[in-house]
Amino acid sequence: MKIAMTMSLVVTLLAPFASHADALSEDRVKELVLEAIRENPEIVLEAVQIIERREQERQAAAAASVLSENRDLLENDPNAPVLGNPEGDVTVVEFFDYNCPYCRRVKPHIEALLDEDPNVRLVYREWPILGDGSVFAARAALAAREQGKYEEFHWALMGMQGRAEEASVIQVAQEIGLDIAQLRRDMQAPEIDAHIAASMEMSRALGFNGTPSFVIGDALVPGVIEADQMIRLTQEARAAGQ
Repeated sequence: MKIAMTMSLVVTLLAPFASHADALSEDRVKELVLEAIRENPEIVLEAVQIIERREQERQAAAAASVLSENRDLLENDPNAPVLGNPEGDVTVVEFFDYNCPYCRRVKPHIEALLDEDPNVRLVYREWPILGDGSVFAARAALAAREQGKYEEFHWALMGMQGRAEEASVIQVAQEIGLDIAQLRRDMQAPEIDAHIAASMEMSRALGFNGTPSFVIGDALVPGVIEADQMIRLTQEARAAGQ
């Protein structure tokens, strides 16, 4: 498909030259295009770059539209955990998975941001995409809200060694004093299904392909970012009134 798009774009690029000819046939235009490519092969590279740039611009515009239409739900969903300052004037949203090594790597940078800026609201979107263990961990973390221990459980899971699987998640839950029987019951709540489903839908709509992914103001940031960049983006969002 990309080859066809490239040829089409090359034809477009060469159109001004072909327009000087009288009633060129389609076959003749193709011949001219091929001749031009043979003489100037960099035309193909330029065409591919233009296609990729246009696609990136299209995706960015689509994501910006989705963000604009869904900002209130994204930042103020009552079914999403909020850390930091619940009344803060800037909201950072993170989509994450407990089995994502990059999410674990970003943990100290998140903590540094919260220490540096007491007016940041940190909204967590549990987005378990790395297997059944991730799903179990996400459900358990969300269920821990009923015992007032989401934040403690979250940081403990992010700091654990090895993969998050049912046995290791339950062990961490026991270590921080969660009632395991209640936790298992609360994990079946429809609110948990709703949170995870919303995370899946919003992440796809925003064009995110993996964890961690952040929304800070109008900035959509996939991948690991360090504290300095987080602080700069939150300052920019605050200055823009977002």
